[in-house]
Amino acid sequence: MRLACSSEHLPTVLGAHDQNLRALEDALPVRIQPREDCLEISGGAEPAGQAQAALGQLLTMARRGQSPSTDDVRLVLRQVGVERRTEATASAAAPSEPLIVTHRGRQVRPKTPGQMIYVQAVKVHDLVFCSGPAGTGKTYLAMALAAAALRHGEASRVVLTRPIVEAGEELGFLPGDIMEKVDPYLRPLHDALHDVIGAEKFQRHLARGTMEVAPLAYMRGRTLNDAFIVLDEAQNTTPGQMKMALTRMGFGSKMIVTGDTTQTDLPPGMKSGLVHAMETLAGVPGLAMVELGQADIVRHDLVQRIVQAYENAARGGSPPRPAGE
Repeated sequence: MRLACSSEHLPTVLGAHDQNLRALEDALPVRIQPREDCLEISGGAEPAGQAQAALGQLLTMARRGQSPSTDDVRLVLRQVGVERRTEATASAAAPSEPLIVTHRGRQVRPKTPGQMIYVQAVKVHDLVFCSGPAGTGKTYLAMALAAAALRHGEASRVVLTRPIVEAGEELGFLPGDIMEKVDPYLRPLHDALHDVIGAEKFQRHLARGTMEVAPLAYMRGRTLNDAFIVLDEAQNTTPGQMKMALTRMGFGSKMIVTGDTTQTDLPPGMKSGLVHAMETLAGVPGLAMVELGQADIVRHDLVQRIVQAYENAARGGSPPRPAGE
């Protein structure tokens, strides 16, 4: 089996010291031989086909100016090994242009079929709910989309908010004024924006009022026109808070609501506003609901296994057995 690959892109596909090639051969029972204008793949029909598909995705990345890493190899292998084809997946082709280029020059793009659906939904709808486990890029992609909308003049300001709920710990009284007290809760949003646009530029946006990061309680009574709004950690809202947040949308605004329904920090017996909203608003025209899964996790491989173990425990199943047993 062969995959045509020009000498221009071949080194990028193979990676530094052929690390991408080694990662593919370690993951699949195949042998990959680089030639002058192609890659020869030998092995069983199914693994060879998977290797060809994975190499094809790495080649597409190289043609777009990206330099695939071994992390990208793991992602594409996960994609070719787990079929999640739906009508939406088929139409959500990988974008030819990155969502945004970070201040360090790194291109931000959706990396999995689920993330592609997520990004496409935001482009088409004014309100998008995105739920999924840790590591699926819910918040990071929302930050990138918000920053891109501001940069391209699609919104006049970005408003980022999340409910202030302690994650199982009583932190007691915190020093400082009100903003200093809530800053630890909002720090993940700051960190994501620092990575996307840089700390200095983020501070300039804050000073000009073109970006705002605030607790959800500060949203009451406001109407946000021509804004890109991100409500993060929405699983920790109450149904009343969720309704309040959703009705802040004004003319020309777009909103993303993200959360992980398996990590709710609300008191026992209190229903999550995210779960309630997704049940209540199902079928309402003009909005979209995207659910990311384990195949969309783009953090360390161990995160995917941790999520799987907790899901098995929640269903009453047994934990995965170590390899070799």
